[in-house]
Amino acid sequence: MKINIYYGGRGLLDDPTLFVINKMQAVLEELNVRVDRYNLHELKNSITTLPQTLKDVDGIILASTVEWYGIGGYMQQFLDACWLYGDKEKISKIYMSPVVMSTTYGEREAKLNLRMAWEILGGLPCTGMCGYIADSAMLEMDDRYVDLIEKKAENIYRTINQKMVSFPASNQAVKQKVAVSKTINLTPQETEQLSQYASDEDYVQRQKEDLQELASMFRGMMKTADMLEEGLFINDFKSHYKPQAGFEGSYKFTIDSQKNCLIIKVDGASLEIYYGSLDQADVSIQIAEDVLSGIVAGRMTFQRAFMAGEMTMKGDFRILRTLDQIFTFSS
Repeated sequence: MKINIYYGGRGLLDDPTLFVINKMQAVLEELNVRVDRYNLHELKNSITTLPQTLKDVDGIILASTVEWYGIGGYMQQFLDACWLYGDKEKISKIYMSPVVMSTTYGEREAKLNLRMAWEILGGLPCTGMCGYIADSAMLEMDDRYVDLIEKKAENIYRTINQKMVSFPASNQAVKQKVAVSKTINLTPQETEQLSQYASDEDYVQRQKEDLQELASMFRGMMKTADMLEEGLFINDFKSHYKPQAGFEGSYKFTIDSQKNCLIIKVDGASLEIYYGSLDQADVSIQIAEDVLSGIVAGRMTFQRAFMAGEMTMKGDFRILRTLDQIFTFSS
């Protein structure tokens, strides 16, 4: 039989949880159980790979210390890793005993949280223990507590050895209906490899840099596309401009494919053309991009497009007719 102990405390000398799991480990080893201990505070950079250590175990002990609230960050990270990268089929056959010692309020809730988390993962819970220990010396000095710890360890051994059954838990049924993981369906081998990548800080940093580079590249592409779009038709109008002496007027083109309006201001030899807005234009024109493309290509005039109903206008009709005189697209 093999049992792993995962300790989620900070490793302080006066941590009562350390005394408890040391005693439990000694009892289990006397029963010829192979026990491996994983101190999560020492393995904080590789916690995501620890679900791989569940492959060949019959049971585990999740040990944590409540110092102010809850089971602590290291244990939570380990459970998260089990959810994301653990082999759920293997977990479903593993017994888990929660051990929680508290130096403040909340040991019962933390023990219950560990049990519920393991059940949601699909694992098998077994008897655990919790207690409020203000001073770890009281554990060492009182033989009654030592006997209690030893008996709990024996009960864990008995439960795992005899593969005792327990009634199904409702949170497992709820998990099947609503707690659906959004992770990609991967084989255990692929999941193991993914957990290794997630624990490799250099790899994660390279991925972040690659994503930033891609984001920057796409922003550049979008900016370039916007610039190209903003320049649509501007050069066509500039290159075909034939100024009329004494003529002054302004045009606002609303083109179906453009976010902004194409503004043209004419004052004798002066031509101003840009994409933007203009409150008061002499002529406001509504036109499709393909129709305007046909006009600047010389296949149609503004007047013919208006007469054919392919563009609409509002404003001074005389200034509209001048468009075909100051912009000579047709040969």
